[in-house]
Amino acid sequence: MRTVSRMAALTVAVALGLGGSMATAWASDEGPELQVPEQDLAQSLSCHGDLAGSPHAPVLLIPGTTLDPQEFSWNYARAFDAQHRPFCTVNLPGHGMGDIPTAAEYVVNAIRTMSEDAGRPIDVVGHSQGGMITRWALKFWPGTRPDVDDVIGLAPSNHGTLVADPVCLPGCAPAIAQQAADSQFVAALNDGGETYDAVDYTVAYTELDEVVFPNLPQPPVLPDAAPPPSSPLRDGGDNVANVSLQSICPAHPADHITTGTSDPVAYALVIDALDHDGPADPSRIDRAVCGQLLAPGVDPLTFPTDFAQLGVTVADQLATYPRVTAEPELPDYAS
Repeated sequence: MRTVSRMAALTVAVALGLGGSMATAWASDEGPELQVPEQDLAQSLSCHGDLAGSPHAPVLLIPGTTLDPQEFSWNYARAFDAQHRPFCTVNLPGHGMGDIPTAAEYVVNAIRTMSEDAGRPIDVVGHSQGGMITRWALKFWPGTRPDVDDVIGLAPSNHGTLVADPVCLPGCAPAIAQQAADSQFVAALNDGGETYDAVDYTVAYTELDEVVFPNLPQPPVLPDAAPPPSSPLRDGGDNVANVSLQSICPAHPADHITTGTSDPVAYALVIDALDHDGPADPSRIDRAVCGQLLAPGVDPLTFPTDFAQLGVTVADQLATYPRVTAEPELPDYAS
């Protein structure tokens, strides 16, 4: 969390070349015109609580690939309700399985709408693709940067995944092809810089991630012999915190899905980032969290059913979503 007014943030952004080192192709900071119909954008956003009046900044929750806002209904939504923390969810088209630049327009609209309604910057918490996609919005729609205080990624696919290539051999959903480590999308996302000075970034990831792979620590001897972890951001300064869950709790068993839903260590990092200036600070995390099984908001009695239903949704989307044999072309503004 960063205590800075929207006007001050905008002033800093202009002084620093819109908050980062990346050049843009537009005379205005608004970015390209949104192509998704306004009605679809409006219907995708669902908000809860008093965005303008709460002492807490509003939080935008963005689900991962194959999922929808139901992902957060039995964890973060419950916890935020209990804290009287206002939040909104965005329903990406096709369970986030379609073209990611198109889905990013829904995120752009959500940021604009929420920050306008709240009269202040918002925070963003996303899982997997949802933890990465805000970076596409901030890059190509620079006017959203003063409207975002924190970007918190839970197991985000910031540099894609090596798993996508074998998965896509027989064809796969567009979003999966775009999240391959060697995709044109990932190259465009990270070209020229990954962060902006006026935004705080927290990346919480597990070294055991079986979806966004690899996220293993690089060996101290010959570190270049192993590929770097995918989720961590690779530039920025004090406004960026890359934190593996195992660096807080050694041998912590979190996987890709639990990191974004039920994991207590990831949750602790999220709350720390939301409630303090700057990104999350691992030194502030009470190590007693290592003995907890579930995050606040998760009901132990319904957890098995809730988690199983999530798995059903993932499997159904992977089995039924239309497949492509090649990555979609990038939009003109990103080419």
